[in-house]
Amino acid sequence: MDDPAIRVDGLRFSYVTGEILHGISFDVRRGEVTGLVGPNGAGKSTTLRILAGILQPASGRVVVDGCALPGQALELKKHIGYVPEAAELYETLTAQEFLELCGRLHEIEEASLQARIAALLGGFDLEDERNQPLGTYSKGMRQKALIAAALVHDPSLVILDEPLTGLDANAAALVKGLLASLAAQGKTVLYSSHVLDVVERVCARVLILDRGAIVADGSPDALMAASSGRTLEAVFRDLTHAERVEPRVAQMLDSLRR
Repeated sequence: MDDPAIRVDGLRFSYVTGEILHGISFDVRRGEVTGLVGPNGAGKSTTLRILAGILQPASGRVVVDGCALPGQALELKKHIGYVPEAAELYETLTAQEFLELCGRLHEIEEASLQARIAALLGGFDLEDERNQPLGTYSKGMRQKALIAAALVHDPSLVILDEPLTGLDANAAALVKGLLASLAAQGKTVLYSSHVLDVVERVCARVLILDRGAIVADGSPDALMAASSGRTLEAVFRDLTHAERVEPRVAQMLDSLRR
């Protein structure tokens, strides 16, 4: 059996406020789109930052695309693409300049780099704005530029934290198609999102993280069958012990009528 693209064993991580990851363990298989979901504060973004080599684990074993972390974090960055939930861009650079910077840092041959930039900007409908500063871009346009930057070096593993933020329906459909095609090419995608109906459609496997622990791991169909849930959202709410929203909604609306 091939080694997994990601192997996590007993991962712990703490902030000054306390431990956020409590010894979690999981694998991510190559050539699949795997979803990582959980409530706010569950530790999803922290986990992704550790897997991208940005944060150092307190303890545990983490191997991503053959690189043991944190020791091989720099080597890892050569062949992963990472889209963070909230990223700062070089706002004085144009999209063209930003992608050139990213590509040259990865030492892509210049003719190939320019061809990739043209294809990515064209695919994301940014061709006409390629020479405008990123600081003038809308939220959705900035998100497209970030995704393009994560893909320009043709990474073997892509880590995405809320990648559809700010995107319109057409751009979101394009990204979902890209994820499926990347997996079909044998690449690995780890996808975190609160939009559970999208996770249900695009992910072959889902990990549910709650309060720093993995509480479920399986395909969307298997998870729904095991919990008698009709949707992944219903499974999620059941496993994370989310309270029913209806009483709170009724209370809020009632207060508005007073």
